[in-house]
Amino acid sequence: MQSSASTRMIRLFERPVLRRHALHHLPAMSVPAVSSTTTATAAVASASIAARCFSSTHSAAAAGSNSGAVPNNYRSGMEKEIEALAETKARNDLSAFLKSSATPGLAHGPTGRVSTANPFHHDVPTPPPDGYRHLMSPDQIRTTLDAAMATFQLHVESRIAALCGRGFYTIGPCGEELLSAAGHALDPETDAVALHYRHLGVSLTRQLRQGRDMEDILLDRARGYCVSRNDPVTGGVHCAIGSRVSDRDLEIGSGDYVVTSTLASQCPPAVGRALGFSVASKLLPQAEDKSSSRPISFVTIGDGSMHNAHFLSAFNLARHARFRRIKCPVVFGITDNGISISYKTDGYTRSLFNLRGDEIPMWAANGTDMLDVYDKTLRATEYSRKKAAPSLLLYKDITRRFGHAATDRQFAYLTEDEILGMAESDVISSAVVQAVEQQNVGTYAEWADRFEEIGVAASRAFDAASLEPKITDRDDMMSVVSQPMVQVPRLPQDKVTESVDRKNESGPKNNNNKKAEVMRKHMTKVLAETLDKYPDVVYLGEDVEHGGYYLVSDGLAKKYPGRVIDFPPDETTLLGAAMGYSQAGLTPIVEIPYAKYLDCGVDTFYELAISNWLTNGQRPNGMIVRVQGFDRGVFGGNFHTHNMLSHMPPGVDVVCFSNGRDYVRGFRNAIEQARVGRVVVFIDCTNLLNLRHLRDKDRRWETLYPPDDVCEIMGFDDVRTYTSSLPEDRMNARFAIVTYGNGVVTSLQARASVVDKGLVHEDEVDVIDCPYLSGIPKGLKEVIGCYDGVLFADICKEGPGSNALSPMIPQLKKDDVLPSNWDFVAAPRTYNPLGSMITFLNEEDVVEGLSRVIFRADELGGSHEVALKTMG
Repeated sequence: MQSSASTRMIRLFERPVLRRHALHHLPAMSVPAVSSTTTATAAVASASIAARCFSSTHSAAAAGSNSGAVPNNYRSGMEKEIEALAETKARNDLSAFLKSSATPGLAHGPTGRVSTANPFHHDVPTPPPDGYRHLMSPDQIRTTLDAAMATFQLHVESRIAALCGRGFYTIGPCGEELLSAAGHALDPETDAVALHYRHLGVSLTRQLRQGRDMEDILLDRARGYCVSRNDPVTGGVHCAIGSRVSDRDLEIGSGDYVVTSTLASQCPPAVGRALGFSVASKLLPQAEDKSSSRPISFVTIGDGSMHNAHFLSAFNLARHARFRRIKCPVVFGITDNGISISYKTDGYTRSLFNLRGDEIPMWAANGTDMLDVYDKTLRATEYSRKKAAPSLLLYKDITRRFGHAATDRQFAYLTEDEILGMAESDVISSAVVQAVEQQNVGTYAEWADRFEEIGVAASRAFDAASLEPKITDRDDMMSVVSQPMVQVPRLPQDKVTESVDRKNESGPKNNNNKKAEVMRKHMTKVLAETLDKYPDVVYLGEDVEHGGYYLVSDGLAKKYPGRVIDFPPDETTLLGAAMGYSQAGLTPIVEIPYAKYLDCGVDTFYELAISNWLTNGQRPNGMIVRVQGFDRGVFGGNFHTHNMLSHMPPGVDVVCFSNGRDYVRGFRNAIEQARVGRVVVFIDCTNLLNLRHLRDKDRRWETLYPPDDVCEIMGFDDVRTYTSSLPEDRMNARFAIVTYGNGVVTSLQARASVVDKGLVHEDEVDVIDCPYLSGIPKGLKEVIGCYDGVLFADICKEGPGSNALSPMIPQLKKDDVLPSNWDFVAAPRTYNPLGSMITFLNEEDVVEGLSRVIFRADELGGSHEVALKTMG
């Protein structure tokens, strides 16, 4: 039988047509039916079919080359390898089945089983005992099968492209194509969707419902497999399910969310979005759209991911929300194919959820029955939408086809019969039988043509995508790490230079009768200032409603009801919720009670850091993360006095302030950065929160609250210089100590000790407070070359991956601004015992390091005056 697809445009079922202007049309492949009845013979026949199919495609490509068709060259020379692929055989088998079913005389019987005259036997799924509460319309069935066929064809082409060195992602969705029906149970305009990497069909259905042409969808997906720079989801850095992000998606948190390769990491932010929807609807006018349905958050995983802590934490938070009657419309979808790469799960999925209690209702759907998938998914989404409560979907009876990915060594853990049986478990053919025989939707001839036309379009999409540019510019990768930084004016010199001997705030009150206060008081005030000024800001944490562990949020819950929100003690879901709130249009400030506790949620922290880069700048997670319990203290031991900055990934701005005045100025900058999508992390030193005195009872560390003024914002490029003389007399300064946080106080005290020992005069040593730690501030580069010697004093532990200042040194040397005379001190590389402060950076450490720099300068003869002249 010769397909008619080569001579006509697609008009099947009046669905969106495959437009030719992007990929150009190729005649459909002619695939003869397989007539063998044994597995071995079928394999040989399918290989022959694959070769003829391949040859036909290439002939068509060559014929169309003069009419602007995209060249189809990368398969050349790989014919034998391609025809040996199990996916190629399966595609030919399915095409042959559809064609043979359309042949007169091969009618189906009343049971839905093909007559024995046809070698392909595909049972129609048995309806569930209680039937289908919701029936699919003919149009929904057509779209579902379109998406299922496209899912399958894309996978086959992805394996071929990888085999030929043009594709780079082969994790397969085959066996789960009929999840496409779930896309009809979701609102394509308002719902938020995060899909497991095998659940491509759901995304395709959603995009078809949004009116996108199949051809465009296939091309965009092929771009992901081929890591084209034109990939609309990631910009060519990864292959991820999704689609372009609209302005409305950013406003209300709808649309597709990229899922990384970290198991189940999509679950905590999905619950966060569900929680954030109701908060955003109260605070943000654009989030409350009465004309649309209530949004839900839909997230899916596989049965292997179900074991991961991300899922368990997220599921627990959703249960907790339901227990507390907090609105949380999240739907968890889990596909159970019985195997996690090589580890057999053996039905544990159902066993686990039999113990879940009654907080979250569960629906179980036959994953091989598109009608049941639609019905059960719609029941779950309707429940969550109506009740604003979580629900659970289990898609069961699924068989994984073709292994986990192309690199999967199935023969190492499965028998040959198991591998063949899984490869032959085709669900699309059964769904077509169900559509034609039971639902009277289409004919076998029409579906055979449709399958081949989608296959040709998918092949053409890969041809086009494989020729598109890929990432070649390192600067491009740097530019999308974060959202562009908001530029704030640099503070004038008089605001960032001061003598510690000048009490310019004259004791506890100044001339305006304003009281100088400790850092903690200023932190609370700037939080209140921020909540007053920006209605989109919320404060999240553990025990924050009653003030938090250090009273920083004291009184804020009462003053700002519904915007200071407590979470259970789990940093994975706390940070995940912050991601979700941000994606729902809010700007969260999230408090981590102790720095060591960040380790508990560190993978989620890395997820929120990478999101902007991974989505080509489309899905930022703007927020401020306050990390408390850092550095010196005698209470709590190592787990409450952590002093390592191991988690400083790209995409995060880390700051650590030493005093209340600069904290306020820096926080004003941080909230502006967060509101445009940057992630700013504050490291808050416990010792500084209530510190009043630098030496004796001088009250030097109390400061005035800066007025809310544009001139009182401290950007990332500003550093503060503590002198012992007036600015006009600073020509005497020969040495500098570069530090931050607690290190500023320690260094000022060490400077006094060195002066007392007579090693230098008081005006010869400056202390440079460098709050920004994720890069080198311009302010530091501008002044550091003026000195004969520099000591870097880091409050974190010495050694690799532990501190912030040591990575700056080689860059400063590379930029040729660091004097040759420099040294470095830090806390010892060990852990912090309870009741002692011997393992923290102390005054003696800084004195020893500064002494080395001073002695070395004397040996070198000093170059201070030359350096000053060079700097102008």
